[in-house]
Amino acid sequence: MAEHPHAALVRKGFEAFSHGDMDTLRELIAKDATHHVPGSHPLSGDFKGQDAIMDMYRRLGEETAGSMRLEMLGIAVDGRGHAVGMCRFTAERQGRKLDDTGCIVVRIVGDKVTDLDECVEDIEKNNEFWS
Repeated sequence: MAEHPHAALVRKGFEAFSHGDMDTLRELIAKDATHHVPGSHPLSGDFKGQDAIMDMYRRLGEETAGSMRLEMLGIAVDGRGHAVGMCRFTAERQGRKLDDTGCIVVRIVGDKVTDLDECVEDIEKNNEFWS
């Protein structure tokens, strides 16, 4: 059975992020998309527009000296423009290690991602790591 197009889009996005392929991410994300990052740390908040989102992704790589890794655990879709990409992510930063699970709830309109709502299993652990 073929993968649902929304699942394929989310998978392509996760793979592009994992490889630092910002050109592919720009193709997948709408120009006015928003990525919502939970928590109360310097990299949390709402990042509106492709440039702000790409800059936040770049900062994640810089802050972790490229150590951030995503392991895709699964993708769920509703067939109405919503998909959830579940993953385990690990990273090292300033002598600290992060190992957490989370997901990104993705809103898709046409063939573009318009909204990304990130959720993490342990917000306090993430706040401590990124602060």
